[in-house]
Amino acid sequence: MTSQDKDTLWYTRCPVPTPVGLAAQLGLLERAFADKGVALKSIIDSKDRAVRQSHFNHTLKWSFRHGGNVPPIRARSEGRDTRLIGITWTDEYQALISLPDSGIATAADLKGRRFGLPRHPQEEVFVVDFWRATALKGLEAALTLGGLGRDDVETVDIAFPQGILASAEGDRFGLQRRIPYGPEIAALHRGEVDAIFVKGAQGLAVANLIGAREIVAFGFHPDPEIRINSGSPRLLTVDAALLDERPDIAATLVQTIRAAGDWAEAHPDDTRRFVARESGATEEQVAAAHGPDLARNLGLSLAPELIRAVGSYKDFLLRNGFLAADFSVEDWVDTRAWDAA
Repeated sequence: MTSQDKDTLWYTRCPVPTPVGLAAQLGLLERAFADKGVALKSIIDSKDRAVRQSHFNHTLKWSFRHGGNVPPIRARSEGRDTRLIGITWTDEYQALISLPDSGIATAADLKGRRFGLPRHPQEEVFVVDFWRATALKGLEAALTLGGLGRDDVETVDIAFPQGILASAEGDRFGLQRRIPYGPEIAALHRGEVDAIFVKGAQGLAVANLIGAREIVAFGFHPDPEIRINSGSPRLLTVDAALLDERPDIAATLVQTIRAAGDWAEAHPDDTRRFVARESGATEEQVAAAHGPDLARNLGLSLAPELIRAVGSYKDFLLRNGFLAADFSVEDWVDTRAWDAA
C-alpha cells in the first residue's frame, strides 16, 4: 500500500439507523479526519464495481464498515483480516405477516403452512444472501414463540429476478434504492406462500400498504435471543492494516462515532429526521418502527452482552450454511481503538 493510499480512508454504511450514518450527515466524520490529513471516500458511491463490492465482502484495504452483521461475519469466516471494534443495538420492527384472509392469526397457526424465503442470484449477493439469512432467523424466532419447530412449516424459495440489485437499473423511477419486499408480496398475492418476514421502517410501511395481518411481531421482545437478527446488533469493523498501522485513526473513528451517539441522545427529534433520511422512510415510519428510545440506542459499545449476541448470530449463520468456516468472535474483537480513545 502506498503512502498516497493512506491519505484516503474508505468507509461504508448500510441505509439503516447507525451512529456512523449520523456522524456522516452531521459532518463529524469529515471534519475529524480532515484534521488528520485523511480524506474520506464512500465505498457505495464509487463508480468502480470492485470497490462497491467491498460493502459486502470487506476486501478493500484502509477501510471501515458499519451496518448489518451478516456480510462482515461471513467475510471473517472466509479469513478476511478485519477487526470488530464496536457494536450498536438499535431495536427495530420485525414481524411475520400474511394476507388478511390467510386464516393465520398467531405464530402457532403457522403449523403446516408455507413460509416464503427470498433467494437472490448468487452472482448478485457478492458474499452471502443476507436477505435469506434475515428471513430465516425471523422464521426461527416466530416458531419459537409459537411453540413450533422448523419441520412444522414448509419453506418455499422466492426467487429474485436477475438484475434486481443492479445499481443503474432504469425502473426505480428516480429513487436511489428499490423499496424492499416486492417479490415476497407478489408471492403472497399469487398464493405461492402463506407468510413472509419483514423488518424495519420499510417493512412496516409495506405491511401497512397491503393491509397485512401481523401474525407475530418480536422486534421489541424482552428476550434478546428472539430479537437477534442481521440488524440487531450492527457491527463496526475495520481493515486490520488500518488498526495496526494507524491506531490513532481508529481511535478518532471510535471517538467520533461515540460523539454522534451522544448528540443523538440530546436531539431525539433531529435524530429521527436524520434516520428517516438515511433509511429512505418517513419520520412517522421511523418512529413506529424503532420506538421512542431510538435516540438513546445509537451508542457504540463492546459490552460483553453485545459480543455474546454477535456470537449467537454467528452460530445461527454457521448452523444454516451461511458461513465458510467457524471462528471465534472473542478473538475477532479488538479493543485497541477503545483503549486509545
